[in-house]
Amino acid sequence: MYKHIIILLALINVSCVEQSTLVHADTFYQGTKQINLLDNKGKRLFVGSINFSTQEETIHYQINLEHKLFKDYFLSMKEMKCLEGPELWCHLAYPYNNPRNITKTDFSWLSHDLLFMYKKSSEFGANFNNGIYYDFKLESGKLIGTAMAIDLNVLAAPPEDETHPPITVHDIDEIELTNRWLPTIEIK
Repeated sequence: MYKHIIILLALINVSCVEQSTLVHADTFYQGTKQINLLDNKGKRLFVGSINFSTQEETIHYQINLEHKLFKDYFLSMKEMKCLEGPELWCHLAYPYNNPRNITKTDFSWLSHDLLFMYKKSSEFGANFNNGIYYDFKLESGKLIGTAMAIDLNVLAAPPEDETHPPITVHDIDEIELTNRWLPTIEIK
């Protein structure tokens, strides 16, 4: 008898924990959050905000970058907004249709909106091989994006199917995070 009661209480406890986690995740995707880049020493750099709205299973977002924090650069015949530090960290707006929708497990479109390219300020032009794709996960009540390497030349031509994010796990590689100025992005 006691064994059955203990099992029942354990199941109720697990159910409550799972429901609490789901409710917390649901409330995260409502309202405005800050976007911060974290340097390789843990210092936060506020770069903008994101507004979430949820309808059923679809989470819509709108990003507002603080362009006054970025400096204008003309690199390889393209105007770019860059952050200055040990490296230039240039934001590359995704150039094709983006529905700005995510799910609780797929943050691909958000990653496409927060593409960056890094370079030494002494280097001439842009090197799109030095692309940064932030791979997001929801952790401890915030979205954490870890920098991954990508050759942004994959975006030189529009994708055949604009309804799916063209950059996939097959296009990104791990990088040595301590070697990059801004290896992490945080939305909270």
